Parts: sequence; structure tokens; C-alpha cells
Amino acid sequence: MAKNILCFLEQKEGNIKKSSLEVLSEALKIKAEKNSEVTAVVFGDSINFENILSIGLKELVHFKNKDLVLYSPSAYGKVLLDFITENKFDLILFSNTALGKDLAPKVSAKLNAGFLPDCIDLKFEGDDIIAVRPIYAGKALMTAKVNSDIKMFSLRPNVFPVNLPSEGSSINVKVVDVQNPDLSNKVVEFKQTSAKLDVAEADIIVSGGRGLKDPSNFKLVEELAEVLGGAVGASRAVVDAGWRSHSEQVGQTGKTVSPSLYIACGISGAIQHLAGMSSSKYIVAINKDKDAPIFNIADYGINGDVLEILPVLIEEIKKIKK
Repeated sequence: MAKNILCFLEQKEGNIKKSSLEVLSEALKIKAEKNSEVTAVVFGDSINFENILSIGLKELVHFKNKDLVLYSPSAYGKVLLDFITENKFDLILFSNTALGKDLAPKVSAKLNAGFLPDCIDLKFEGDDIIAVRPIYAGKALMTAKVNSDIKMFSLRPNVFPVNLPSEGSSINVKVVDVQNPDLSNKVVEFKQTSAKLDVAEADIIVSGGRGLKDPSNFKLVEELAEVLGGAVGASRAVVDAGWRSHSEQVGQTGKTVSPSLYIACGISGAIQHLAGMSSSKYIVAINKDKDAPIFNIADYGINGDVLEILPVLIEEIKKIKK
């Protein structure tokens, strides 16, 4: 029935991540449809809750401890399991981020709860929640439901809109000081290779492939991404060749992304790459091979030499943005 919903929120540097706001928005949508109650939880130390205090939550719980700023599977898992058991939630939602992919299956196994990951839609048929998720490397969509008493889903980032309607009255944050958390395994350091926008969070991504011919030509991809305010992505081929960092890799063995705009520059469109970006809202492909598979899923295609097209495209966009 989805009467008692729990949303697991992730924070980064004290701010609730956009992917978690998407999860929260979907929970509130279910609340409106099914007259449910929504509770949200977050781990960390100092958290900024300003934009979610008046959105109609039943409860907002902050599990506080400075040692929980970075992810600890053992600590997060134990605290979360105890909280779920005590409050008898029947629907639990995560974001399908790196953290969510690790924590959600652990929690579902302990709860004996059915779990469907990487969902791109949730809808109701009567009282049943029907999830839609990509399968076969994104070549098909599967609809499925969970039959267990406790149902768990993780939602693909950048697919669900952020819509947090205010109900006016602000709720208090319930702070739970976590004493002696189980830190038998934890993330000890988070290293970011640069200050650049992460492709997993970006709304616009410009990706480059082997069609750029030389790693030095990635400066064109970087410039276009900068002009558009987006992130730089890369195909597996250029990452394997050492041209770009694995943190930028988009695809089945890299990151799954769903931006509003994805520009593929010199990427042929191997099935592993398509699996990671085919759910983008709009796809623009630039490739000199008119038969490249990327054109089969592109909304707009430019058949030509990417090294000749990108400088022109960059200058034209700069003129528009002046």
C-alpha cells in the first residue's frame, strides 16, 4: 500500500544531493496519490536542511556523528536497519548512486525485502507499485513489481524531476546522536581529481571518443562543456587509452547518466556506451561515419569531422550567449 515511506538522503559537504531531492520528490508524489506518510533520513555532521523543511514530511531525521560524514557501510547499515525495523516502513527509496548501489542491497537482504534497482519510472496499478527499469544494456525496458511486505527501489539520477511543493508549516529536524558507530569498514578519504562537475550529477554532458584522434583535441570538448555549463565525459576507448580519467567514463563499465542534453563527439556508439547514456533527454551526435550506431538513438545528428565542427559550434554558441 505504500502507507509509510522512507527516503534515504545523501549529503555532500553538508548539502543534500540533487539525486536525493529527486527521490524525495517522487516520494511526495506517491504521498499525494496514496495518502502516505513520508520520512527522510540523512547521515552526517552539519547539514543544510533549508530547502526541505516545509515540504510535508512526517519526520526528518538526522543521524549525527562527525565520523559519518563519509560513508560507512557497517555504521549506516546498522543504524538504518534498526530505524526501519522500529518504524515499520513498507516502502524504502534510495538514489541509484555509487552509495545507493552499495547500501540498498545490503539493507534489502537483511530485511528480506524485494529490491529493484536503477528504476526510471514508478507507477501504480491499484495498490501495486510497478517499476520500469532498463535491461540488456539499455536495449529494452522491463516492468516489474515487488511482492514482499517491504518494498525497496533505487531511482536512476537525473530522470525524476525535482518538485518539492511547500506545505507552509516548517517541521523540526529530529537529531539523533549516533554513539559509538560501527566503523569496521568506512570510506576514509574522498579524492576529487579536479573541481570539474561530475558527469553523474550534470544536466549537460559533452563526451569525447576516439574520433578526436589525439588526447590534445579534448580541449575542444572541454571548451564546449565550459560554454554550455556542463561536464566532460569520455568513452571507454579513450579512458583505456589513458587519455581521460575513469571518473569521466560514461557507459556500462563507467557511469550511467541521464542529463537533459548529451553531446557525443567522435563516439561511434558501442552498446556498452549506449547503456550508460541512452536515457538522456536529448542526444546530439557528431561523427564522420554516417552509419555509426550513435545516430540510431540521437535526436540530432551531425555527419562530419568532429575536429572541424566543434570549433564552429563553440563560436556560434558563444555568440548566442553574449
